[in-house]
Amino acid sequence: MSDPIRVGVLGARGRMGQTVVEAITGAPDLELACALDLGDPLAQVIESGTRVLVDFTTPQAVLDNITFAVEHDIVCVVGTSGFTPDRIEQVRHLVDAHSGSSVLIAPNFGIGAVLMMRFARMAAPYFDSVEIVEMHHPGKVDAPSGTALHTAQLIAQAREGRTGAPDATRVEDRDARGRPVHGVPIHSVRLQGLVAHQEVLFGSAGETLTIRHDSLDRGSFMSGVLLAIRDMSGRTGLVVGLENLLDL
Repeated sequence: MSDPIRVGVLGARGRMGQTVVEAITGAPDLELACALDLGDPLAQVIESGTRVLVDFTTPQAVLDNITFAVEHDIVCVVGTSGFTPDRIEQVRHLVDAHSGSSVLIAPNFGIGAVLMMRFARMAAPYFDSVEIVEMHHPGKVDAPSGTALHTAQLIAQAREGRTGAPDATRVEDRDARGRPVHGVPIHSVRLQGLVAHQEVLFGSAGETLTIRHDSLDRGSFMSGVLLAIRDMSGRTGLVVGLENLLDL
């Protein structure tokens, strides 16, 4: 039997971080090497013998954490939000400059959420109109969510070269129509009682299609986090999106 994978968690005192720590502790093939948060020295990652570093920190801290992991040949699994295309390119250049490094950036670790995005991409070429409504708890620091941004990108790729139905809105404040991302309006809701939810709404003449995913508990993300820890241990390069680790 092989030795367990030693895993470090950054952002360990946050809501997602605490759940990740519990999931790692309960997995027989993984071992919690360190659990750090704001103010804790990253040197503990090296001292603990961490092989895989899971980051659920903040958009302000995550790039420095990824750089630290890559420069020390530690696999990095990132669930922190706030990754624009420019930031992803920064990470790509960093990974390319360090041969053998391994980084996963996942907008969402929920298996159902990954399937929702996959189904949205499949449907996208067949409908004239599409909009996204993403709904989260008010403690979420970014809007739109990383999942919504990634979904819009996948939809745009599937609809490449296709023009959608025109939008006649002229009078209202344009902000009411959502933020357009890759031509897809995204509406962000922040409401007490929610965890993480997203609807992708498609429409053509005489019909609509709604694809919805609901995460009702943060534990729903743990199967994806554990999958990423195990799978990325044997990969190199930058991977964007959990779907790339699944047989879809």
